[in-house]
Amino acid sequence: MIYPIVVYGDPVLKKRGKNIEKDKLDVKKLAEDMFETMENANGVGLAAPQIGKSIRMFVIDATPMAEEGNDKDDLIGFRKVFINPEIIEEVGEEWDFEEGCLSIPDIREVIYRQEELTIRYFDENWVEHEETYDDIKARIIQHEHDHIEGILFTDHISPIKKRLLKGKLANISKGKVKTKYRIKAPLAK
Repeated sequence: MIYPIVVYGDPVLKKRGKNIEKDKLDVKKLAEDMFETMENANGVGLAAPQIGKSIRMFVIDATPMAEEGNDKDDLIGFRKVFINPEIIEEVGEEWDFEEGCLSIPDIREVIYRQEELTIRYFDENWVEHEETYDDIKARIIQHEHDHIEGILFTDHISPIKKRLLKGKLANISKGKVKTKYRIKAPLAK
């Protein structure tokens, strides 16, 4: 099932997601739907709040980034489900990278994030993992983890840049943006 993507301005994007209790939700089916929704929108990550669900779950598939010529063969097949994730540690130099978001279409900004993280999470089979990632993998995880914390990438930019984007952001929340995927805009008429 392909969900519409919830866009900027919807309160669900600013709420901290709730932990998922084992056996209270079909996480395998939800993960399948989230992957299908993400792929339909040509994304590399999708968090549950972006489909209107205020829970702590996100999916990633970095393969499209490798295919875009990022010279990162290790991104091919990097496809995972993260349930109730907890970032244990972030270390290293902050580095910049231009980020975008399915919930904030047509806006890209340079964001600084630490280069490495260690994360603990459950997969769709409720197997617990603790893993360390760096570079692009860490960045994708950090971006999606922010979503389940109620943080958008625009929260990381300067107040001046945010003010410059105010009109574009207002239009997104009204649904006045062209996308190749269905959106759910909070102020659409």
